[in-house]
Amino acid sequence: MDFKIYLIVSTLMFLEFAIWGAWSPVLATRLLGPLKMNGKQTGWIYATIPLACIVSPLVAGMVADRWIATERILLTAHLVGGVLLLVASKKKTFGSLFTVMMLYSLCYAATLPLVNSLMFTELGKYYSEAEKGVKSANIFIWAPVAWMLAGLGLTVWRRFKGTGDGSDCLKLGGILSLVMAGFCLLLPHTPPPGTGVPFVKAFEMLGDSTVIAFLLISFVVTTQIWFYFLGTAQYLGDLGIKPSNVPAVMTIAQIAQIVFTLFAFGYVLENLGFKWALTGGVVCWLVMYVLYSLKKPVGLVVGSMAFHGIAYVLFIIGGQIYVDSVAAPEIRSSAQAFLFAVTMGFGFFLGTQFTGIVMDKFSTEGKFNWRPIFLVPCVLTLICVITFLLFFNP
Repeated sequence: MDFKIYLIVSTLMFLEFAIWGAWSPVLATRLLGPLKMNGKQTGWIYATIPLACIVSPLVAGMVADRWIATERILLTAHLVGGVLLLVASKKKTFGSLFTVMMLYSLCYAATLPLVNSLMFTELGKYYSEAEKGVKSANIFIWAPVAWMLAGLGLTVWRRFKGTGDGSDCLKLGGILSLVMAGFCLLLPHTPPPGTGVPFVKAFEMLGDSTVIAFLLISFVVTTQIWFYFLGTAQYLGDLGIKPSNVPAVMTIAQIAQIVFTLFAFGYVLENLGFKWALTGGVVCWLVMYVLYSLKKPVGLVVGSMAFHGIAYVLFIIGGQIYVDSVAAPEIRSSAQAFLFAVTMGFGFFLGTQFTGIVMDKFSTEGKFNWRPIFLVPCVLTLICVITFLLFFNP
């Protein structure tokens, strides 16, 4: 693969997830802390990305497959999104913040499947279908690197300027989004195939019972990820971790994701296949939630975040590669969009609502009882592991 193209596509992947990683892991501390929002309101703010993923990826995927070049959609979405994140950093009431974050999420969600489809398109110029999955790890690895460096960057920011009211995470995300918009001018031209109705063709994949099993189980699994996203920052604070150190501590997951991607992901895909890779990802989340529910020793609980990083590689990235492997080239964007709609759309949305309700149910006078909270995803991920082993047979 041409090094210039590799550098450009890797930077694209890096910036895409640096934007999300700047605000998503720690925004809950601003919502639950200085802004005094409850668990349900926090869940709704975080639900803006999943809600947007139900609509935006499908529309963007169809447009990219049929009418407009991918790089132009990415530029426009990130330019508008960057401005909206900066506006969101000034909002202090639930209604106003929800409105701005919803508009932002509609822009950002449109870019998620397009980054993947552009990457797979470029890889397809150099590698066979069988090789693309393994080779894509060299590009996917920049997602956790970006997430980690965004967290470290926010920690440095807070070291110099203080934690403040927590709006700095949105400001950092907005700046990175504007940088991404400028970078899109350098992307390789990716014109639409322009044949047929791509979204309708993407639905034809449901004729495969294995694909149906994968999507249904993925839906349930992704509802449970939000116990990590919504709960971890506040949970670490209750365990005694200083708020200024939380972003850096949470990079443990990204460090594990990077190491696993570099040294193990390709081996797992080549030698164990999709079934064991995806099942292994769910098992990792199960182990993490079991350790979270124990609450001590603190070092073991904090270290268990590494399982989230490994699970993300095996299940989320592995799932995206699996969908690309079963989708025809002319519907690549729409197929990725369909996956995002099911998982990061419906799955993430219901996950935010379910997690918020559970957190509120097991709270007393503003303090969360974390053990029963984390036992809920323990049970559900265990059920998903068993179901995967029985019904997913690629």
